[in-house]
Amino acid sequence: MEQIARDASQIGHALRRRRKALGLTQAEVGSKAQVRQETVSKLESGRPGAPLHTTFAVLRALGLELVIRGRSKAELDIEELF
Repeated sequence: MEQIARDASQIGHALRRRRKALGLTQAEVGSKAQVRQETVSKLESGRPGAPLHTTFAVLRALGLELVIRGRSKAELDIEELF
């Protein structure tokens, strides 16, 4: 299932949903990605500061990939309200 993520928080929610769908703990994902459980927790919570290579390691551990595409205008962005 495709998910659109436009910020770190949305990426974190997508990672958490996938991890839970696979029945994995944060520690198990961390082990597969060769990062600490705390790092997986930070990514899932959307906290800034994780290096891009760490994010890709967790994506890989969860069997996910990042797709870059033009931003759709179908949805109204909060920035456009002000």
